[in-house]
Amino acid sequence: MGFTVTKASEGYVRPAEPTPPGSLTLDWIGRYPTHRGLVDSLHIFKHGKEPAKVIREGLAKALVPYYPLAGRIVQPEGCEPRVECTGEGVWFVEASVDCSLADVNHLERPLMLAHEDLVPYTELETSPADTIMMIQVTEFTCGGFVVGLRFNHASADGMGSAQFIYAVGELARGLPEPTVKPVWDRDSYPNPKVKPAPLPDLPKLALDYTELNFPAHYINQLKNQYLEHANGRWCSTFDIVIAKVWQCRTRAVYSDPDVNIRMCFFASTRHILKVNKGYYGNSIFPVKVSTTSGEIMSSSVVEIVDLIKKAKDQMAVDVLKWANDEFESDPFSMTFNYETIYVSDWTKLGFSEVDYGWGIPMYCGPFTNNDYIASCILLKAPAPFEGTRLIARCVSSEHTDAFNEQLNRFD
Repeated sequence: MGFTVTKASEGYVRPAEPTPPGSLTLDWIGRYPTHRGLVDSLHIFKHGKEPAKVIREGLAKALVPYYPLAGRIVQPEGCEPRVECTGEGVWFVEASVDCSLADVNHLERPLMLAHEDLVPYTELETSPADTIMMIQVTEFTCGGFVVGLRFNHASADGMGSAQFIYAVGELARGLPEPTVKPVWDRDSYPNPKVKPAPLPDLPKLALDYTELNFPAHYINQLKNQYLEHANGRWCSTFDIVIAKVWQCRTRAVYSDPDVNIRMCFFASTRHILKVNKGYYGNSIFPVKVSTTSGEIMSSSVVEIVDLIKKAKDQMAVDVLKWANDEFESDPFSMTFNYETIYVSDWTKLGFSEVDYGWGIPMYCGPFTNNDYIASCILLKAPAPFEGTRLIARCVSSEHTDAFNEQLNRFD
């Protein structure tokens, strides 16, 4: 459409007050090569008055209690990676675009503005693996704005990242301090002796993008079916949606019933390990489900939910074994191929509750992963739709039509 994004200013936002220097240990999970990278996401707000100025000021204040995030990740030769508390700050971009959010369909896919125009990129002296966070605020002619966030997974998981951004919102609104006091506390997190494996060879899978909103009434219908199937046992929206997706993908991709297939998602361990409420590091553990294509193809959604819940129950046991260093192999070792699908849940991380002074976002969510991961992400669907949004890059073009046809069967 020829719309132009113009950057008015860019540079580092440093903590509003002096902060302690020194080195801090990353949590054990953050040392993994698979977690050393920036996760890009968009957070779309209907309106705001001078949002870049307000968010910049809130960010500077938040970086005082969250001062490690103003530093850099370093890894001297022969040492584990750590955070050097340099106080250099967060790269911040103020931008505007000559259109309204309606002109670009509120940034629904396919995007009418380029990814790189909405999230910050810069010629930093450090590599993206060393950068902790970057933010861009882009204002639209309608008064709406978009926060493009890039956050390094080595420094925090999704809940930890959202905890920080929520604090930025609180301070931007004029609160004297965050309601949740941050705790670094990485040294108290489990540190098993097993060493993180190097990054495996990554395939190129050439995956298509799919997006679908699951209506709340359909999800509730399947929940009720599971309640009856499991004699009163409860299941979550997440359980239902990923069971449906795995069933649809398997039926679309495979004709051979003997293919070994896997699904993996990372679940929070905060409740199991009883970590401090203010802890904002990585506190996740992989839940892996392995079976055959034939079993998934022939199973109902509620039967697949049984497999998922069984793996979740086992995770609670495995987390404590891992914390006590009772695993001989590395549970975080990942497999990347077309037979393995990875799922993320963004519905309860906390990004949807962030308020800079003009209300919560209309929509927020990450960009999908690269072509070496068959991935699905669950999001809160944009208002006024009631339900759950799925965004996925999990099938190649030869299977896209069959996959979409299966997904759209709400029966």
